[in-house]
Amino acid sequence: MPDLDRRRFLGAAAATAAASQLGLLGFPRNSEAMTGTLTDDARQTGSGPDIRPFHVSFPEADLTDLRRRIEATKWPERETVSDESQGVQFTTTQKLARYWATDYDWRKVEARINAVPNFITEIDGLNIHFIHVRSKEKNAMPLIVTHGWPGSFIEQMKIIAPLTNPTAYGGKAEDAFDVVIPSLPGYGFSGKPTAPGWDPPRIARAWTTLMRRLGYKKFVAQGGDWGNAVSEQMGLQAPPELLGISTNMAATVPAEIGKALASGSPPPASLSADERNAWDQLDFFYKKGLGYANEMALRPQTLYGIADSPVGLAAWILDHDARSYALIARVFDGQREGLTRDDILENITMYWLTNTAVSSARLYWDNRTTARKGFFDVKNVTIPVVVTVFPDEIYAAPRSWAERAYPKLIHFSKLPKGGHFAAWEQPELFVREQREGFRSLRSQLGDAN
Repeated sequence: MPDLDRRRFLGAAAATAAASQLGLLGFPRNSEAMTGTLTDDARQTGSGPDIRPFHVSFPEADLTDLRRRIEATKWPERETVSDESQGVQFTTTQKLARYWATDYDWRKVEARINAVPNFITEIDGLNIHFIHVRSKEKNAMPLIVTHGWPGSFIEQMKIIAPLTNPTAYGGKAEDAFDVVIPSLPGYGFSGKPTAPGWDPPRIARAWTTLMRRLGYKKFVAQGGDWGNAVSEQMGLQAPPELLGISTNMAATVPAEIGKALASGSPPPASLSADERNAWDQLDFFYKKGLGYANEMALRPQTLYGIADSPVGLAAWILDHDARSYALIARVFDGQREGLTRDDILENITMYWLTNTAVSSARLYWDNRTTARKGFFDVKNVTIPVVVTVFPDEIYAAPRSWAERAYPKLIHFSKLPKGGHFAAWEQPELFVREQREGFRSLRSQLGDAN
């Protein structure tokens, strides 16, 4: 075949294989989630539906061991190219490791975590960790916020105070939220499932149980990355208490666009400028950005190396998406960005100290086993939806696609800056979007809570 057609064929084959492995394409799979009694003896602190206070305190020996392992890293040679096309670059990784081993102080974030109310409760046989901060304002709107991978509840800690205490952060009393931030199963301080089946639909049901257990009769949900997948499943399950959802990583790709991307077809000539930008971003991600997701969706247990090497774990986490990595590389070059070196290492250290590198990766495997639609495919959510688009997300959802995907789109905003870790990187913009996006639903709260 002609060279152009050959390249197109090979590119399409690679993109299709990668996307289908992750569940990005909606190929039919086994839809029966495996069930069983899920326990985590190492984290079991009680039984029954009681909510128990939780305090974070890692032994100093764990931190000493972490520094020792960083300093003992067996380094490969540097990449043979001058850019990031071969992966996380040698110089960036060495700068990160040097700061991590000598200057980083985990105890500071540990104190910040303990400064807010943390709890553990058992749901469906598994211990679930969550932060719960109630506003002092009357008629605050209950909001459950879900993180993704390679994130944790640490991502959302910057938004707690401005959401719960809006008058101190440029808002009005009627903007107040009660904030609930759980850790996904297998992540952070939540229990580690010992059997398959903790996919986004099951997590969504657990989150509804959690909000009911906290006494909320009406609430809203927010998320990006896996947090969007969970929030959309909550929307599909549509419990009567759920008023609406908000997403900063919307699933809006029309079926014909997903099919064209998978087949390696050229972009349709009819695409608008925003649609063509989304096409280009998705095309790049499917062809060059899926390495981590493929391995975790197919063979998560193989990732022993990132459970044994702190630097290996850090590099794996940094390689999530091209724009986030570029920002992090600039941070370790000394530039001022939305994130700091400490921000980045707080999250990585959380994964290390909780030994959740592999248990968190299994969410990709569970999703691949049960998902019937691709990650970015339209799911037919019919409850009210708020969409916030940050330009450096994996793809920036166009308004035209969002309007088709969500028939009850109540707010759409395209912001000038920000990327995948929105609440962490641009907390002020993120908070503003939640205030404005959910404002029209507040009248439905009444005195329910």
